[in-house]
Amino acid sequence: MTPASGNLVYYVSGVTLLLVGTSKLPALARRRHDMLLRAACLLLFAGGFSMLLAAPGSIVELNRLTGMANLAAPVFFATITAFAGASLLLIINWRPAPPQQTLRASRLCVAVYSVAILAIFIMYWAGSAPVEQVALFDAYYANTPYIREMIVTYLVAQGVAMMAASVLCWRWSREVHGSLRAGLRILAPAYLIIVCNAVVRLVAVAARWTGHNLDYLVDKVSPQLVAPSTLLGAVGFALPLAGPRVMTGARAVRQLWQLSPLWRALQDVPTPIAVRASLPWWRTPPAVILTARKTALYDAILALTPYCDPAVREMAYHAALRKGDDAPSAAVTADAAMILIARERQRSVPEQPQDAMYGSAWRARDLVPLSLALASPVVRDIQQHHVPPQKAARHA
Repeated sequence: MTPASGNLVYYVSGVTLLLVGTSKLPALARRRHDMLLRAACLLLFAGGFSMLLAAPGSIVELNRLTGMANLAAPVFFATITAFAGASLLLIINWRPAPPQQTLRASRLCVAVYSVAILAIFIMYWAGSAPVEQVALFDAYYANTPYIREMIVTYLVAQGVAMMAASVLCWRWSREVHGSLRAGLRILAPAYLIIVCNAVVRLVAVAARWTGHNLDYLVDKVSPQLVAPSTLLGAVGFALPLAGPRVMTGARAVRQLWQLSPLWRALQDVPTPIAVRASLPWWRTPPAVILTARKTALYDAILALTPYCDPAVREMAYHAALRKGDDAPSAAVTADAAMILIARERQRSVPEQPQDAMYGSAWRARDLVPLSLALASPVVRDIQQHHVPPQKAARHA
């Protein structure tokens, strides 16, 4: 991977998180005391800035602008520590628990990680790191007084928070179902990968303490863990939010497909009283299209009610029973046959009959079974053998 492409991965991820966080600011302004929303915003902004600061190009530029060889290091350590604390804070407030317990845990989390961030900057100013290190800072300064403690502080704070968040996610996932459970099951390993990243860096630092060199863990292995943890974390948080909408949309699309036979059969039925609005499918949610489609179908069925013949229904009902259908299925098949014959009667005799042959007491209980029943051989047989009144008069 070239330096430019490496920077691009960090910049795209960071900017994306910052844009999502910015979109949450209006809601945060309205609900300033919502700890869950505050934690989510902190997580997004801390994660976005940490990704931007992790890019090699950003490290070099920040050091150059400030005139300090390694100022990017404590700034990055502070943001990654804030991200770890925000992740734990978000899980604490997201997971159902007694309000007082959640409040105590939230305050403890904020206090501990605020102290950790403050300690990072204090130890940086107390120590000395004159030689710029873009990729090997942790290992290079592993034996430097105060800088060593700063490195350990951020790694331990990150590892503890991520491990706690992973355990909480896994335990909570046992109590829930659906997209929330799937999201938590994805977040748990995402946090574990971040723990592994912290452990890998700590091993490299500890190796320097004992006179060994495992620097490749810092500049070769550790960067490889960033992408999977970021991807899994994004999916884990997005799934519980988008999952219900996706499932609702999928169910709507499935019902639209199931209703397509009935829609093709009745879409041209005149409904003078009802107004049908044109909904472009490319910009209309499937659930809205489904509601409009069902309304149009009910309007068409209502318009056909005066033309419905109970004799046709009775004939179709007994024919379906003879074919082996149970009573409920036979009733739906009979309704479908009667509606199709009513459509033919309306086309043959456009004027509404003075005395409705089948009153408005009949209603379709469920449009989907009615639509699927149109494929029944009984319906096809009834439709083929039925002769509309107007045609029968012509043949007489």
